[in-house]
Amino acid sequence: MAMKQAAAEGFSPKAGANFWNHRRREALTGWLFLGPELLGILVLYVFPVFFSLYLSLCDWNLVGGISAMKFVGLDNYAELFQDAKVGAALRNNLVYTLLTVPLGMFLALLLSVVIHSKVYLQSYFKVAFFIPYISSIIAVGAVWSALYHPSLGPINQFLMSIGIGQPPMWLPDPNYSLISIAIIAVWAGIGYQIVIYLAGLSGIPDELYEAAEIDGASKLQQFRRITLPLLGPTNSFLFITLLMGSFKVFDLVAFLTGGGPNNASTVIVYRIYEEGFQNFRMGYASAISWLLFAIVGVITFISWQIQKRSVHY
Repeated sequence: MAMKQAAAEGFSPKAGANFWNHRRREALTGWLFLGPELLGILVLYVFPVFFSLYLSLCDWNLVGGISAMKFVGLDNYAELFQDAKVGAALRNNLVYTLLTVPLGMFLALLLSVVIHSKVYLQSYFKVAFFIPYISSIIAVGAVWSALYHPSLGPINQFLMSIGIGQPPMWLPDPNYSLISIAIIAVWAGIGYQIVIYLAGLSGIPDELYEAAEIDGASKLQQFRRITLPLLGPTNSFLFITLLMGSFKVFDLVAFLTGGGPNNASTVIVYRIYEEGFQNFRMGYASAISWLLFAIVGVITFISWQIQKRSVHY
């Protein structure tokens, strides 16, 4: 009787069974497995991004709690473009990027070519150069702070032994503090870049070099005409990742100089930290964060476009 009534109402048990076929059951199982991950992405990534965007339009003292949040529109962004410390932090970030990205890539490429073609025990050198990268950056900074000691450090001791009577003060010197941090960053990160470059060099066929050598091309010509063009995607990848990393530098600055002396080593992420967790101005700190996001996004987009055109031509 019930089956007849269901059939009369247009419901077919066979149609329901056909709907939950094997493919749909597999899809449902997949979504059930993905559910916790998607929920985690929404809670830990998507929601904080939109909440940060809303915070950038608010005046919120973190100590006052949610009730102290006050919508102020674009006031934070107007203040941001008038903040001399933000301007100084952006200039310092630009200098830091110019010091670390091109120099790091050049040294890594040079060492990679030498290791790939001229050095025995390549695996040993890969590990030796990679160890600083996987070490704690705070431990690396502590070692370098001892090396940089103005009077007792080995670096200045060596400089004085070769006749330099007044070597730089390094970290306490406003003219050298940012350069000192950049040197540490290049030294600590060069192992990662070498590993990436060695992987790219391993993918270049040896036949190309053999054909070029038969045609009379010198090593420099082979490097310019074969190695550099075929390392284009590797260079693009490293440039974009190092560029984004240079704008996110914080740990070395916070540990070694605290942004000083006289804001000489303050970078944009440290400025965000100052406003958000020292002055408790979370709304203004969020506005600076979105400025940083816009800068990195524009530079990354331009880099991608340049890489696409170079590959196309």
